[in-house]
Amino acid sequence: MAFECQAGSHISESLSGFVVDSLEEHIDSKERISNSVENCSVEHLESKVFNSETVGGKTGKSECTSEFKPKKGNTSLYDRKEVSSHGVVSCFSRSFTDLPPALVSEIFNCLDPKELGIVSCVSTLFQRLASEHYAWKEFYCERWGLPVAPASLGLGRSDEKSWKELFVERDFRSKTFMGRYNIEVLYGHTEAVRVVFLLASTKLLFTAGYDSTVRMWDVEEGLSISSSKPLGCTMRAVAADTKLLVAGGTDGFIHGWRAVEGIPHLFDLSGHQSRNSEFRLWEHAGAVTSLALDLSKIYSGSWDMTVRIWDRASLKCSRVLRHSDWIWGLVPHDTTVATSSGSDVYLWDINNGTLMTCIHNAHIGNTYSLARSHTGDFLFTGGEDGAVHMFEIVHLIDHDFSHVASWIPHSGPVLALAFEFPWLVSASADGQLALIDVRKLLRTKKSTSAKKILKTGSIDWTKVEPPQRMLHGFSSDLFSVDIGADRIVCGGEEGVVRIWNFSQALEIERRARALRGIRLENRMRRRKLQVEMNSKGGRTDQCSVAAKNSVNGDRNGVWHSKRGMSGKLKA
Repeated sequence: MAFECQAGSHISESLSGFVVDSLEEHIDSKERISNSVENCSVEHLESKVFNSETVGGKTGKSECTSEFKPKKGNTSLYDRKEVSSHGVVSCFSRSFTDLPPALVSEIFNCLDPKELGIVSCVSTLFQRLASEHYAWKEFYCERWGLPVAPASLGLGRSDEKSWKELFVERDFRSKTFMGRYNIEVLYGHTEAVRVVFLLASTKLLFTAGYDSTVRMWDVEEGLSISSSKPLGCTMRAVAADTKLLVAGGTDGFIHGWRAVEGIPHLFDLSGHQSRNSEFRLWEHAGAVTSLALDLSKIYSGSWDMTVRIWDRASLKCSRVLRHSDWIWGLVPHDTTVATSSGSDVYLWDINNGTLMTCIHNAHIGNTYSLARSHTGDFLFTGGEDGAVHMFEIVHLIDHDFSHVASWIPHSGPVLALAFEFPWLVSASADGQLALIDVRKLLRTKKSTSAKKILKTGSIDWTKVEPPQRMLHGFSSDLFSVDIGADRIVCGGEEGVVRIWNFSQALEIERRARALRGIRLENRMRRRKLQVEMNSKGGRTDQCSVAAKNSVNGDRNGVWHSKRGMSGKLKA
């Protein structure tokens, strides 16, 4: 075995030597043809380069330059030749595609969705790496959170579509709020509707108001599913997920329903099928004005100037956050909760109950409404002055607030806010809804790795756009609003629930996109056929010209031969 290996090594060495010699001969021949330097081999050039480097320090000039430059437009193999320490010659230049896929994936991780989509059009390799990149999941969760039930959005199951397809489809849906819509009116409440809550993952809508009842609706069909018994007071707050539904009243209690297995619509509001699913919490001394849920806690705000945090499992109050004025709104995220009390906005640490930061006099008058992005980095406030403010929670300086933008779209107090990327919806006492696109103002984690802290009051007005759309239809106060994937729901003093349904615009946009794709495909086909016809036409023209020349040549030859024959005959 050792002898065979030695023989193989000799053969490989001789083969490599032959390749190197042939390459050097090829290089020498190319250099002789393309340059005016004659009888200068590669070894001679290298020796002169070495001499120029050693002597250049003394004389300042060299007989042969250290860099060999061929004539313009004539690239020699010498420019690309790289001789390593082992004598291996590499004649191929490196490119971005030669990098390991893991390194390319890390580079792609620094791009935003638009840039990643552009890169995927470069080549099939980039298309495969960009389409399967894990960053699409981060993009989706930053904008809309984890999809609880993707099938409810018309996107199919999560295991059937990639994260890129889910992102593209959801982003496409978000653009339909500028299209056509249908207004659906739900009747059932006998008095003003104080609060609406849209649970998009189950296509359910919960409403409550002055008639002291909580109603559950099917959003797709627009039908009332069930209604609770009268709870004895005005219901001002509702929050729900797939396991729990809670409602707060002016008497200071929190009434809750647990989800019941086997019921198609999760909750038994009437109490006929499962009486043990209901519960009531008493500890607030004033009206409960705001409610929120997460995986392990219940958050409640009241006019008794406190925010209480409850444990979902034991239904016990675990922490009390005290304020100096009535509580109007609250929005939790991760380990923090933002609250509005009077005209001030507070940010609290849930774990230890300490106050992190405060915005004093965020509005002229009370701050009635709050909303927060899915990442928790941006906070939206609406107040009695009819203004809407956008703040960024800067984590680099003790969770301080930074003013980003402001709008004044309403002539009355802003009583409710709802956010679904990229749309911020505000409901006002003037009976109007304002849709604000904050896409340009939101910065993802990719762009905030080296975040620039904005100074309070320094607003980039070039990126602040006026509300893109105003929705009318109410002649009185709007108390609550919520937004889903393709619907906006609101309730007001009229005692009805209105739904702006943009699914028609979604279908129209899908058809338009399909037609654009067909037109583009037809255009490409016509262009390809035209190129083929031009190429074939050029060949036929060349053949006809050659045939014509040959015929003319034959005729000329015959004419000259006839003249020659006639001359001979005369002689």
